[in-house]
Amino acid sequence: MTDALRVALTFDAEHPDRPHHGEHAAWVLDELARLDVRATFFVQGRWAEAFPALARRMAEEGHLVGSHTFYHARVPLLTAEGFDEDVRETERVLLEVTGVDPRPWFRLPFGAGADDEAVVRRIVDMGYRHVGWDVELYEWDPGRSADEIAERAVQGVELRGDGAIILCHTWPDPVAPALSAIIARLRDRGSDFVGVDELDLPEGLASVGQPQPASAPAG
Repeated sequence: MTDALRVALTFDAEHPDRPHHGEHAAWVLDELARLDVRATFFVQGRWAEAFPALARRMAEEGHLVGSHTFYHARVPLLTAEGFDEDVRETERVLLEVTGVDPRPWFRLPFGAGADDEAVVRRIVDMGYRHVGWDVELYEWDPGRSADEIAERAVQGVELRGDGAIILCHTWPDPVAPALSAIIARLRDRGSDFVGVDELDLPEGLASVGQPQPASAPAG
């Protein structure tokens, strides 16, 4: 048994046109409730419009809700005006659907722009802080099994240590089936699962977690 480690499970809820997306997100929420785990969800505005009951459930069940933009576009490709409109529309939808203001929690789609000072400044000026990740599961990659992503999660947390932020998505097939093993194995190692708001965060609206974008197209 090691000293207690805080682990933040984070989920990007995006791409509402993916098959079975609502069913898989509901399954993720069911597993988190069964296992008594609080997580963080970065919700795309279009996704919240497509699945308002699920977005509302995230907030009602005590999970932290943040913004994942409205259209899931790569932010560096947007004009300042386009970015402002996208973010404010996401705020409007999430407030309307969940009753929760997503500020200051924000995750850049694909992590694109996380290493761009101008992009980060735009995020901060709108009252947000970018939340990156320390452990990426690549569970969206076809052929990944629940056992494989559980192993990747455990190894990644052990390497990162206290405060590890795990990047998951709500839509890939193996995510919900892997949660039981991920949580049980990390709890056996003394881990506590928390929202990102329960971590020791940098002052102000500085980015949280590793700032670099993903090495493959996830986000």
